[in-house]
Amino acid sequence: MNQIKAIIFDCDGVMFESRQANLAYYNRILAKFGYPAVTINQSESAHLCHTASSPVVLSALMSQDDLVPALDFAATIDYREFIPDMEPEANLTELLDLLVGQYQLAVATNRGNSIQTILEHFNLHAYFTAVVNRQDVVHPKPAPDMLLLAVDQLNVAPEKCLFVGDSELDKMAAAEANISFVGYGGAVVGKISLSNHLELLDYLG
Repeated sequence: MNQIKAIIFDCDGVMFESRQANLAYYNRILAKFGYPAVTINQSESAHLCHTASSPVVLSALMSQDDLVPALDFAATIDYREFIPDMEPEANLTELLDLLVGQYQLAVATNRGNSIQTILEHFNLHAYFTAVVNRQDVVHPKPAPDMLLLAVDQLNVAPEKCLFVGDSELDKMAAAEANISFVGYGGAVVGKISLSNHLELLDYLG
């Protein structure tokens, strides 16, 4: 691991516990168009809301006739009202404090521009050299575009990067980008698997 130059983090499920916030956000959109709310007990739909980009989520939950109006409505929602339902993952800030200056750090998320607001709210924006969201690329994860854009902005070769993610979408994107995948939280296994952020230090040496 001593050849690693950069570490890229997914947002939801890796940097933050945000399931309740994401469900509240999508349920606001669904209610506007007369659809039933998604509950945490609807595991497949709830997981989709937590990992996929908004066009993918809404395509799965709504009629195609409602998709464009729903995306337009979504763009008017101020995500800041949902941030109180988010919590940084344990030891995230401690890890970033130890990594910054030694490694280049980036975020690659299927979120839209709300990621900037979230990073600023939690005073984390200064840690990251690059922040890539779904609006920066044509194809969100599981396509590799987001990760390839991040490594380009970092000016680091993909094989010298790690990507920390928590879903199959993240793992597939890393594989396509030729970036070593670190599975966080136990839902998906990577070359490295973490249950706590500070465990990454053991692998980095």
